[in-house]
Amino acid sequence: MAWDFETDAAYQELLDWADAFVRDEVEPLDLVLGDPYDKSDPRFAALVRPLQEEVRKRGLWACHLGPDLGGQGYGQVKLALLNEILGRSRYAPSVFGCQAPDSGNAEILAHFGSAGQKERYLAPLLDGAISSSYSMTEPHAGADPTLFTTRAVRDGDGWVINGEKWFSSNARHAAFLIVMAVTNPDVSAYQGMSMFIVPAGAPGLEIVRNVGVGGEREGSHGYLRYTDVRVPAENLLGEEGGAFAIAQTRLGGGRIHHAMRTIAQVRKAFDMMCERAVSRETRRGPLARLQLTQEKIADSWIEIEQFRLLVLRTAWLIDKHRDYKRVRKDIAAVKAAMPKVMHDVVQRAMHLHGALGVSNEMPFAAMLMGAQALAIADGPTEVHKITVARQLLRDREPVPGLWPSGHLPTRREAARARYAEALERAVGDQ
Repeated sequence: MAWDFETDAAYQELLDWADAFVRDEVEPLDLVLGDPYDKSDPRFAALVRPLQEEVRKRGLWACHLGPDLGGQGYGQVKLALLNEILGRSRYAPSVFGCQAPDSGNAEILAHFGSAGQKERYLAPLLDGAISSSYSMTEPHAGADPTLFTTRAVRDGDGWVINGEKWFSSNARHAAFLIVMAVTNPDVSAYQGMSMFIVPAGAPGLEIVRNVGVGGEREGSHGYLRYTDVRVPAENLLGEEGGAFAIAQTRLGGGRIHHAMRTIAQVRKAFDMMCERAVSRETRRGPLARLQLTQEKIADSWIEIEQFRLLVLRTAWLIDKHRDYKRVRKDIAAVKAAMPKVMHDVVQRAMHLHGALGVSNEMPFAAMLMGAQALAIADGPTEVHKITVARQLLRDREPVPGLWPSGHLPTRREAARARYAEALERAVGDQ
């Protein structure tokens, strides 16, 4: 049997180092630096670059990529265990070279990019020298590619792009964007869309505004307008008409990576909940003595452990099959469960902190908004639940007769018929 709930000793040593490194060196950056995607900030070079070098020395830089691209080529289980640590800090993914959307963009450039595209865009992206953006969703269509209207039309030795894109995260800091556009409107969207690399500052590319989430004053999600944006033919990423397959390669891994880091955030909220329970005194003693508080803590721990096991099992299945399509149901289940677990645990932690919990002096309000964002990013929860149900029902057959297969009178009659002779002999021998 291969069942085991421990990792190998050598990797556990690296995880222990990462745990202490993130806690002592990286998490404090969240409190003193701005946007981790702003590589032009001189403080980034002064504080983050040395930490990135430490990560490289430990062999933990961009572990999701293969050795040919400077990573370790870790499978999803190993990445899950590492990302459970990195998810505690918004700067940790950048320090470890695995920040989204750059990690997903690097993955599709590595799989589908030409030699020239890899040299110009992938190399500096892997080095952490630049940031990128994934420009897919549209304001009228959300993440449904069958409703996209942004067009790319072949014109001589290039392509001309027109349309609008919504929530292109980090577009303001990106050196380039990967854009999905309709190239053949006469066929299905699954065969008629293509991916393009658009350099930042290309004529006709406009950031209409940067949209924030919740109460953010300064947003980082670009509302973009492409007006006759011309790119050379070599900026086509992959094959013409291949955008949907490329997107699924990117999104399958991205969804599971979000879940891995969510575990870290939920555990963070849980730790604050437990600390509050044993610290806050009431007239009857600490909150921890009250049964409703104990219920909140018990429910939270159970839900976290259930979700973590689902994530790890899904990661194991991806490693086993090496085919996201075969694990589609499981990835969708993780994506559907993720925002609810985070919301419920964070809300309980917030509630135990009283007025302090809802104030801007604690992180719970932002974490609750993060849970809502997780329910929308990379496809809304409802879509993923539909995927799970359809996958589960596709091989089911209707019952041939009137009664359900679990109908007790019918089963009892069938059982009596099956054992009739044996029952008669048993009675006769008495």
